[in-house]
Amino acid sequence: MSRLGFIGLGIMGMPMAGHLISAGHEVALHSRSGVPASLADAGGKACSSASEVAQQADVIFLMVPDTPHVEAVLFAADGVAAGLSPGKTVVDMSSISPIATKEFARRINELGCEYLDAPVSGGQVGARNAALSIMVGGSQATFDKVRPLFELMGKNITLVGGNGDGQTAKVANQIIVALNIEAVGEALLFAAKAGADPAKVREALMGGFASSKILEVHGERMIRRTFDPGFRIELHQKDLNLALSSARELGVALPNTATAQELFNACAAHGGAGWDHSAMVKALETLANFEVA
Repeated sequence: MSRLGFIGLGIMGMPMAGHLISAGHEVALHSRSGVPASLADAGGKACSSASEVAQQADVIFLMVPDTPHVEAVLFAADGVAAGLSPGKTVVDMSSISPIATKEFARRINELGCEYLDAPVSGGQVGARNAALSIMVGGSQATFDKVRPLFELMGKNITLVGGNGDGQTAKVANQIIVALNIEAVGEALLFAAKAGADPAKVREALMGGFASSKILEVHGERMIRRTFDPGFRIELHQKDLNLALSSARELGVALPNTATAQELFNACAAHGGAGWDHSAMVKALETLANFEVA
């Protein structure tokens, strides 16, 4: 049994922490919205601050929305850094800026502690089923130490490189996901407008080269109109902002990523920031004045 901590218990963090508790580990917990009763009842220990979690744990996991949240959890007066002692490990599983991640890692390393950035892909379903893809940046030795814990939460676990490289991989992942959502939305909209049954078209495409997890899961969401998250549009907007701002610094053009972001922006302007990201199709439907259904 290991002494672990988990900070951030939203739709992703709650099931991820639950897997650690179910495996028999001692897990200290903290979240802005409070510790869910289900985790406390399962054996998790509620803490009043991030520093208290760090004091009680040897490996501290973070799963919070964005770069400023990670910085606050780590370095506020009652943050993780205030409760660390040499030899502990911080694992940030949030999806944030690769550039900021390198700075956060440096500051944690200066305290005599190790740091891994380990963002995930797979959404709420992957978190619930312990089937997440986990993209890790950090040292080989630290990765090897934490990997058994990652295996309680995910299936495809890859050490990409040094600190920040896990976050870079996640940004790349979000570019691919956004563009695939756009492609599936356009294809189903085209099929429906042409008079074909989009459900049957999706079924046919699932057996060919166009088959994808996005077509399987989000294509069905588009047809059934089930846009409860899932993964919220506002979070995907955040990830594409990271992609586009990093691309500007690198001098790289990402024209289709920019288009996908504008479609998400249109959804948000219509009150859809909290919709599942598969609802990007609604922006395409508005442009066509036609609905996939």
